[in-house]
Amino acid sequence: MANDPGTARDGVDEVVADVTVDAPVEELDEEDVLVEEGEIAGDYLEQLLDVLDFDGDIDLDVEGDRAIVSIDGGDDLTKLVGRKGEVLDALQELTRLAVQQSTGERSRLMLDIAGWRAGRRAELTEIGLAAAKRVLESGEPESLSPMTPFERKIVHDAIASVDGVTSESEGAEPSRRVVVLKG
Repeated sequence: MANDPGTARDGVDEVVADVTVDAPVEELDEEDVLVEEGEIAGDYLEQLLDVLDFDGDIDLDVEGDRAIVSIDGGDDLTKLVGRKGEVLDALQELTRLAVQQSTGERSRLMLDIAGWRAGRRAELTEIGLAAAKRVLESGEPESLSPMTPFERKIVHDAIASVDGVTSESEGAEPSRRVVVLKG
């Protein structure tokens, strides 16, 4: 019967008819990949916390097209943030490399420790909105302080939410900055 095309086709039709898909396969695959990235990163960071003898709870999430890993709860965690988030940025890169070594794919995961990035995001949003308001009132362009790509993205997003102003980045790293313009 395996050589009978009608029978083989009927079997395939029955299997296909029993499958229910709630989302496109690409979306399921991408979210599964991001969840796996988060789990690999969580394991890596858990080992790091153990070596350092730091306490912390690791939370894994997926937002948009990236895995989000947060460490909260320990008193020593601010040491892992460093001055202006420099240690946090380095740990994020090391964690991304650990994920890449395991998966063979470049990771864009975001790491937050002790809520530092969340707090910085709120602060940068306010800076962007305040600058947009000043530019709307004065009509004069305003250059902000140099920022990292992460920080500039947040400021650009905040400014984009205000009608009548635009923003662009100018300069070279590490002195690249956001310029707010009327328009």
